[in-house]
Amino acid sequence: MSSETISQSISTVHPVSLSHGKNAEVWDTDGKRYIDFVGGIGVLNLGHCHPRVVEAIREQATRLTHYAFNAAPHAPYIELMERLAAFIPVDYPVSGMLTNSGAEAAENALKIVRGATGRTAVIAFDGGFHGRTLATLNLNGKVAPYKQKVGVLPGPVYHLPYPSKDNGVTCEEALKAMERLFSVEIDVNDVACFIVEPVQGEAGFLPMDIAFAQALRQFCNEKGIVLIIDEIQSGFGRTGQRFAFSRLGIEPDLILLGKSIAGGVPLGAVVGRKALLDNLPKGGLGGTYSGNPIACAAALATLEEMTDANLQAWGTQQEEAIVSRYASWRSRGLSPYLGRLTGVGAMRGIELAHADGSPASAQLTQLLALARESGLLLMPSGKSRHIIRLLAPLTTEAAVLEEGLDILETCLAKLS
Repeated sequence: MSSETISQSISTVHPVSLSHGKNAEVWDTDGKRYIDFVGGIGVLNLGHCHPRVVEAIREQATRLTHYAFNAAPHAPYIELMERLAAFIPVDYPVSGMLTNSGAEAAENALKIVRGATGRTAVIAFDGGFHGRTLATLNLNGKVAPYKQKVGVLPGPVYHLPYPSKDNGVTCEEALKAMERLFSVEIDVNDVACFIVEPVQGEAGFLPMDIAFAQALRQFCNEKGIVLIIDEIQSGFGRTGQRFAFSRLGIEPDLILLGKSIAGGVPLGAVVGRKALLDNLPKGGLGGTYSGNPIACAAALATLEEMTDANLQAWGTQQEEAIVSRYASWRSRGLSPYLGRLTGVGAMRGIELAHADGSPASAQLTQLLALARESGLLLMPSGKSRHIIRLLAPLTTEAAVLEEGLDILETCLAKLS
């Protein structure tokens, strides 16, 4: 797969070159088949080349391949924003803008909150991941490899512990850290926003503590601080609901969207309260390719498939399969390195750990290779790269899902 024209800084987990795919299966250029539990790192909730999405792309490509919305509006952009506004489960009127990616949505959200609040400071969380652009790097709650060798980053940004049942940080500990932050580090009146993932992806599929989320929402209300929820990886059905913030019992002020929004075509969005988005001058938001017509058509087809009934059925099937298989592995003592099952719904991680609880990073590296050789692609996560994140398409056929779990079981048993 190697090519001297590709920068060595662009690392890959799997040394294969993929040729084509269908739903939860992909083939490399040598014709080898793999079951795909990576899903483009959460982009392919509807699988590879979903027929409805492909047809929407094909049809739109015969009508209008591109127009810059800032120059002249086009129908797919307008229709998609209307559909998104209806799809977002909040009680207030939704406004928004389309972007090319989730990271670009995060960048624009920072502009929006500065314009709306007149403040600049941002509070993010340990373990969080919001992108690889220069401003989003500073939001990330992890240094290596994202913040290394790039110098001073845009700020000010401060980080708090992320409370979750899966990382041992309690609601009380996080609230105490927040109290310290505002008594020692920064005046609360200088804070523009909090940005948080309802389920952290890069950190290993850690769901936020519900009590903390509700306390944070109340705190933001009292202090005039914007609450941004990053649903780039957790959204569009990955947890069995439209968006993961619903399980927290709160409404965000701004929501970041991306990944599975358009069936594999590059697209993102920042949506939320209209009053927030209308504070920048006309022309202050946008971009040449933002809301490309073909991407919008793919997103419209995606939303057609993501009915509440479909999302619940897909999520339940996948969650039950994973939870049942994991329970079997634990009861049988399949591997001494089998740690906790993290996450919620179909957004699940499997931790590899030593007997003393320390991360078994070397064993995860071994597992990635064993699984790939056996025809299964997996993706690592976690601070120590010791948690498998399972991101098979929600539409994965039951037999293919079980085949993939069979391969995973065999490989886990071989770890040394």
